Amino acid sequence: MTKDLTTGSPMRLILGFTLPTLLGMLFQQLYNMMDTMIVGKLLGATALAAVGSTGSINFFVIGFCMGVCNGFAIPVAQRMGAGDFSQMRRYVANAAWLAIAFAAVLTVATGLLCGTILTTMRTPADIYDGAYWYIFIIFMGIPATFLYNLLAAIIRSLGDSKTPVYFLAMSSVLNIGLDLAFILVFRLGVAGASLATVLSQGVSGLACLVYMVKKFPILHMSREERQLDVRSCRALCFMGVPMGLQYSITAIGSIFLQSAVNSLGSLYVAGVAAGSKLFQLLGCPYDAMGATMATYCGQNVGAVKLDRLGKGVRACSLLGLIYAIVAFGSMLLFAPQGAMLFLDPTEPEITTLVALTAQYVRTLTAFFFPLALVNIVRFSIQGMGFSGLAILAGVMEMIARTAVGVIFVPMFDYTAACFASPAAWLCADAFLIPACMGSIKRLRKIYAKESEA
Repeated sequence: MTKDLTTGSPMRLILGFTLPTLLGMLFQQLYNMMDTMIVGKLLGATALAAVGSTGSINFFVIGFCMGVCNGFAIPVAQRMGAGDFSQMRRYVANAAWLAIAFAAVLTVATGLLCGTILTTMRTPADIYDGAYWYIFIIFMGIPATFLYNLLAAIIRSLGDSKTPVYFLAMSSVLNIGLDLAFILVFRLGVAGASLATVLSQGVSGLACLVYMVKKFPILHMSREERQLDVRSCRALCFMGVPMGLQYSITAIGSIFLQSAVNSLGSLYVAGVAAGSKLFQLLGCPYDAMGATMATYCGQNVGAVKLDRLGKGVRACSLLGLIYAIVAFGSMLLFAPQGAMLFLDPTEPEITTLVALTAQYVRTLTAFFFPLALVNIVRFSIQGMGFSGLAILAGVMEMIARTAVGVIFVPMFDYTAACFASPAAWLCADAFLIPACMGSIKRLRKIYAKESEA
């Protein structure tokens, strides 16, 4: 059930690992996409704006949860590559203890602060109630988010990128059914969409847990390995917390940007909401490449095969460039059709909404290769064990988005908002690319000294 990424062609291994991971992330995006499609089609642009207005704060909190889970899996991948299976199991057990603690604290804190956050973000009055109930239920589902993302990350760290896909496919179908039931039958509005998302993710997490217990004998633990271990927790937090903070720091800039877009009115909020969902779908390959490179670099560092690190980064970057060209060309031709996936054609402002959505997604896809490098290089650095550098990259993104939101959106309105993310990616790349090269050199020096000793 495991896969060794330390031998063989880097391009072949990365492509083979990325494709199943991509399929899984497409299903994961289907959760959010179906919410947006069903809300936009059945409840209208106001409800769509309510969901969209929570996007940045959603990313701030849920992104932290996902980053922590992915970070916890890196020491697991490194011990897998080194063949140290006992310590690998200790890491898995202690990651579970830490996830329980993080989930409990975050669920309580976000539930209490939800209304204050939306007010601070200047959420328009006509969408405030819908936005509140949507994001409140999402926050109450944080334990389900931790359950699935931690288990899926651990499974991938062992070299199995296919299994999480199967459970996400099942849960995506369940999510669609629950969306329709909660919105059409029970008339729960946008709250029904978020409830469907939480329940579906909880099912996928439980399915992963049952599967791991039955199918991964390498994870069967002794009583000693299951015990809380301070040293293991410290190592896990050293990797996981910086990765989570990197997401959250990046999201701070998105919050400032979302606040600026909110001030333009609900029509522009709806355009960004629809464009963001289409962008997230198109960006899934880069998320998959990032997850692949974290596992690839983690295993190769554990096996002390440092010459394969640079080869892997270059191979994955080539894949990212090819996809960037394809994605931009597709949106030049079909962005309006993509926008209609999320919009109701009977809306009185439909022509404007389609134009706003198309402008947003075309601008972003024009800069897809810088986004590819952000994901590939950042996760490679994290897989090498230098998770703290990701925080600095997140700071660069935060500064860029905040500057656009605070300075340029008031001056140039919606057009400036469209260029916020590209500016953030370019700033992050300016730091990440030399940081990646420096990380590889540092590892070579570390292991050269160890071999001499």
